Amino acid sequence: MPAIAVSEKPDARKEFREIIRDAAERRTPLRLQGGNSKAFLGRATAGTVLDTRGHAGVVDYHASELVITARAGTPLADVEAVLAEHGQMLAFEPPHFGAAATLGGTLACALSGPRRPYAGAARDFVLGVTLIDGRGRLLRFGGQVIKNVAGFDISRLVIGAMGTLGLMTEISLNVLPRPAAEATIRLERDTADAIRTVNEWMRNPLPISAVCLGDGQLHVRFSGSVGDVRAAAAKLGGVEVEDGERFWSDLREHRLDFFRQAPALWRLSVPPTTPPLSLPGRWLIEWNGGQRWLVSAASADEIRRAAAAVGGHATLFRAEGPQESVFHPLAPGIEKLHRALKAAFDPHRILNPGRQYETI
Repeated sequence: MPAIAVSEKPDARKEFREIIRDAAERRTPLRLQGGNSKAFLGRATAGTVLDTRGHAGVVDYHASELVITARAGTPLADVEAVLAEHGQMLAFEPPHFGAAATLGGTLACALSGPRRPYAGAARDFVLGVTLIDGRGRLLRFGGQVIKNVAGFDISRLVIGAMGTLGLMTEISLNVLPRPAAEATIRLERDTADAIRTVNEWMRNPLPISAVCLGDGQLHVRFSGSVGDVRAAAAKLGGVEVEDGERFWSDLREHRLDFFRQAPALWRLSVPPTTPPLSLPGRWLIEWNGGQRWLVSAASADEIRRAAAAVGGHATLFRAEGPQESVFHPLAPGIEKLHRALKAAFDPHRILNPGRQYETI
């Protein structure tokens, strides 16, 4: 279907609302889209493309207060460049998966990078969101300060909803200073020993900010003051990686060789201390053992049973051709909540219908 391109204006929200209201009246599905860099994630969804890239730009930035507000269509690289000028960063280290990645699309998918277990997930840094729901209503949740929230925190609820609950137009985020120093070491470890060792390290005050295990190689990144980083690297030993920053960037953006040979790439989320799973294929493990990438020819049922048996879940992150079942099946109670939320925010099911689950 043809795309609806919203013109570049200081504020395109009125235009967005008119488009969504018209689609709701006609019961015409819309496919919300920014840079389309993460189109591979989730189920394919039909509908007229509503392109958000014309609604871009940083609205407000208080470097001294560590808060930035930007429009959803703003290129992610532009946001990071503005922060870098002030020695700050998006602490959840989001993957781009392409130069066209936008802030709205990144948060709609809620993807976080290697720093996630040590700094927090994408939604942990969201302070406020302006949203247009499936009726065309402009809704504001949260603000630009950190505060306690009673009941549902809608500003964080929509992070990871993949546009099924509404179109984010502006997002306010808490940001953090970049660390003064970083260093990466590499050690030889088998999988079981590495998982056990890394989780033991986390009981100690070590400035670890990323961990990756693959093919017997354990990479560990330290971030903090120059003295703390040097002391931690000396304590754990191993070989210092000269271009550690590039390694973590390649891991985050799936440029490592491991990802290039993956006709079917699975992402398993399990308790970090879980021993190695007896599934066939190649593994790459992050987040102290909590996030595990698997390249395997095993069936979806086999992989999901193994993940569920240890209290986790499995997502078919990337595969060749259209996929019917991408996300782990929902438990009945959770599915009921998903349906209730969809009905409340998008009663006519026009916003990214079926992107996560076929009937939601």
